[in-house]
Amino acid sequence: MTDTTEPTPALPHIERRAKGLLLLIASLVAGFVLYVMVARGVFETTQQLVLISDDSEGVIVGMDLTFSGFPIGRVRRIELAPDGMARMIIDVPHKQAHWLRSSSIFTLERGMVGDTRIRAYSGIMSDPPLPPDSERTLLRGDTSAEMPRLIASARALLENLEAMTSTESPLNASLGHLKTTTERMNGRYGLLTGVMGSDSNAQKIIQTLERTNSLLAKAEQRLFDQGGVMDSTQATLSSSKAALDQLHTVLSDTRNTLKNVDAVLAEAQAVGANARIASTDLGTLRAEVEASLRRLSQLTDEVNRKWPFARDTEIKLP
Repeated sequence: MTDTTEPTPALPHIERRAKGLLLLIASLVAGFVLYVMVARGVFETTQQLVLISDDSEGVIVGMDLTFSGFPIGRVRRIELAPDGMARMIIDVPHKQAHWLRSSSIFTLERGMVGDTRIRAYSGIMSDPPLPPDSERTLLRGDTSAEMPRLIASARALLENLEAMTSTESPLNASLGHLKTTTERMNGRYGLLTGVMGSDSNAQKIIQTLERTNSLLAKAEQRLFDQGGVMDSTQATLSSSKAALDQLHTVLSDTRNTLKNVDAVLAEAQAVGANARIASTDLGTLRAEVEASLRRLSQLTDEVNRKWPFARDTEIKLP
C-alpha cells in the first residue's frame, strides 16, 4: 500500500511568525528598559553630592532629593564611613544643579505617618552654585525622636501645674490674700481700707489729710488775704519804689549842682583877678552841695529802713 501523505507547507510560515513575535517582544522589552533608563536619568550627566548623617534609617537607594517638592537628585549609594557616620551619595543632574547653592541646607525628615524625605533648601539664590563632590551635613527632623522629649516636657508641665494648684501652693496663698484684700475693699472707706488693712487706719489717713487741707487753707489765707504777707510785701515794695524815685531826684539835683561847681571852678581859673567874687560863689555852692548830700543821706537811711534786703549803700559822686 502506497503512502500518499504530503508534507505540510504551513510550518515554515508559523515558525517565521513566532520568530517575528519573539523579536517584537524583545524589542518592546528593550525599548521599555531604555525608556526607564532615560526616564531615570541614567544617561544624563550628573554631579555628585555627599550628605553625611549619624543615622540613615529610612533612606533607601533610589530615593529622591527634592527641592520645593520637585525631585532634583537621586540617592545612588549609601555607605558607612570609618568614623561611623552614614554617607549618602546623591547624583544631581547638571540641569537641576543650579537650584543648589553654597548656602543650601539639607534635611532628613521622618514623619509619624508617611515615608522619609530628603529635602534641600536654598534661601539665597544669588549665592555661588554648589561645587561638585561637595559634602554637607544632613540635618534630621525626626518626629518620632522628639516624642520622648515632648512627653517628658508634658509630664514636667503637669507636675508644675499640680504643684501650682495644690492647697499649700504660693498661688493659692496669693489668691487667699487677694480675697482678703477684696473683702476689705468692701468696707466703709473702700480701696483705702484694703490698702491700710482696717477702717481705723483708713480713718487716721483721712483725718491727716483733713488736717493738712486745713493748714494749707490757713497758710493761703495768711499769704493772700487782705492785710496778709503778700499785701505787706507789696506795700513795702511800693514804699521802696517811692524812696528810690526820691533818691533819683536828689541825685539828679546833686549832679546839676556839681556841674555848676565845675563851671564856677572853670570861671575861677579863667578869671584869676576876680578871686573874691569866685570865693563867695564857691562858698554858696559848697553850702548847696552839703545840703544835697544831707538829703541824700536821709533818703538812703529811709530806703535801708524800708527795704528788707541787704545792699551796698555806698554812693559814688560823679
